[in-house]
Amino acid sequence: MWTREALHELVVEKLRDYLFVVVSNREPYVHSYVSGAIHCDMPPSGLTTALDPIMRACGGTWVAHGGGNADRDTVDENDRIRVPPGDPRYTLRRVWLSKEEEDAYYYGFSNDALWPLCHIAYTRPTFNEAEWNVYRTVNERFANAVLEEVGTGKAFVFVQDYHLTLLPRLLREANPELIIAQFWHIPWPNPEAFRVCPWQAEILTGLLGNHLLGFHLRYHCNNFLDTVDRALEARVDRDRYEAIHGGEKTAIRPFPISIDFEDVARRAQDEAVQAEMERLKLSLEIKGMLVGMGLDRIDYTKGIPDRLRAFDRFLERYPHYRNKVVFIQTGVPSRVHVPAYRRINDEIDSLIEEVNWKYETEHWRPIIDLRGPLPPLTVMALRRLADFAIVSSLHDGMNLVAKEYVASSVDERGVLILSLFTGAARELTDAILVNPYATDYFAEAIRAALEMPLEEKQRRMRRMRAIVQENNIYKWAADIVTEMAKVEFGA
Repeated sequence: MWTREALHELVVEKLRDYLFVVVSNREPYVHSYVSGAIHCDMPPSGLTTALDPIMRACGGTWVAHGGGNADRDTVDENDRIRVPPGDPRYTLRRVWLSKEEEDAYYYGFSNDALWPLCHIAYTRPTFNEAEWNVYRTVNERFANAVLEEVGTGKAFVFVQDYHLTLLPRLLREANPELIIAQFWHIPWPNPEAFRVCPWQAEILTGLLGNHLLGFHLRYHCNNFLDTVDRALEARVDRDRYEAIHGGEKTAIRPFPISIDFEDVARRAQDEAVQAEMERLKLSLEIKGMLVGMGLDRIDYTKGIPDRLRAFDRFLERYPHYRNKVVFIQTGVPSRVHVPAYRRINDEIDSLIEEVNWKYETEHWRPIIDLRGPLPPLTVMALRRLADFAIVSSLHDGMNLVAKEYVASSVDERGVLILSLFTGAARELTDAILVNPYATDYFAEAIRAALEMPLEEKQRRMRRMRAIVQENNIYKWAADIVTEMAKVEFGA
């Protein structure tokens, strides 16, 4: 079983003389002013949830965009701060962007072009040359920050996600001593979908600056290799899962990401969680109710309207469950500067109002809307309260919410309803797997979750917990580090 300590020993063994550097757009800790005082919080992000335990184990430096309104006031003269607060284990180096740069690079090209391009959720990507130019400039700024942190030494640079596709090539050309890997946290589409991007060649060339490029699933690896094969003058070795471009080799590998199972399971059993569960039962007036839960970042890829329609159909078909079951929809609004995200918020508002108006009684509202940032204690209590949890993504690289629910289900009484279109569905086969587009079948899945015998619930959850426990975040990182040690890093 991989642990933080075992990972640390592996990193020391395999990367003895190398500085460990993580690079991402999202920072792991944000400093903000609240009532005149500076508060530090971890943002709601699967990426930061996954990588913070690794950085605590390995040390090193995390380079990221500083977006908090107190971030500049907490760094030293070199834009660095040790984190986490109170127990510093690694260095956070912040990169600064203007509002205009953030708008064009992050909300523009990253999330209004690449995000919909890679997710099959029927939202059209928007390609804007001015935003692409800013995206290139920001990638260059990240490259400069990484090179400053590394200096003349050797480093293992671990780049994250789709915001920094050009960074690996920039780093490899500037410092051949670097070992560069990148993990792509979202799906990679088929070549026909990706070819609509006007700058596909530049993006692919940037990604092939990596020595190792990781995806959640082998299916995404195959899509990437197919895209390279069609778009570039490159040699694709499908037996070895490698691409050779300009005489340089990039290994393409699947690494299903996960969570720190032991930490989540331990926190789920805190006495404070039990007290918060009792508080929520009273404040939400759900004592004695059957409880369903959806916990997401508000995004059009998460299938939130689809689950609300399925819950509506369930109440319509099975009226004897009215006044007996509630569905709690939580989540943090995100990327509200992007029109598609504003539309999905409006659609969710409308559906919740419609379902509640249709079925509510004097003492019962079928859907409880808790959108907005919630304290970690409340989130954990909601996971523990939920008789069933719905993860209904229309397309998702992995989905760590599903794994966090499983790890939190210490009494093994909960049921996970999971979309077939998540990477997690490949591992968590004891969930009730659904097609979120098929509303009638989805409604039947809710009924099946509520009527499943306790013994079967426990048997299914026990098997899923064993899978998440074994394939934890430290195993994910160890597999990547081990693979890096196998790769030949010559030109």
